[in-house]
Amino acid sequence: MEALDFISPGLYNYWIVIFLMMAGFYIVIARGNLVKKLVGLNIFQTSVFLLYISMGKVQDATAPILGEGFDTFSNPLPHVLILTAIVVGIATTALGLSLVVRIREAYGTIEDKDLLELEDETS
Repeated sequence: MEALDFISPGLYNYWIVIFLMMAGFYIVIARGNLVKKLVGLNIFQTSVFLLYISMGKVQDATAPILGEGFDTFSNPLPHVLILTAIVVGIATTALGLSLVVRIREAYGTIEDKDLLELEDETS
């Protein structure tokens, strides 16, 4: 048994999902800049999109349109849910960026450490 038997060609999508998920999570945890945190959240969100799309793929299946000679169909629900999630993701990213702009206008910084210091000084 070879050392890389657990990485079969059909599982590469899931390894990419895991890598993107951990990279996004690391960016959110390790970075103090609010814009970088939003980028990390978007990377994490993209990994979830890829996970759902990968799970929705059916080998040797066709679109769910009835016709002669087709007996295996893919489920369109995961793809429809991801389209909705992409729209919601764009809206939440826009809201997050607008909040970052407002925080920058009010406090003059978008770094977590500086914002916490300003909060400690005012209280």
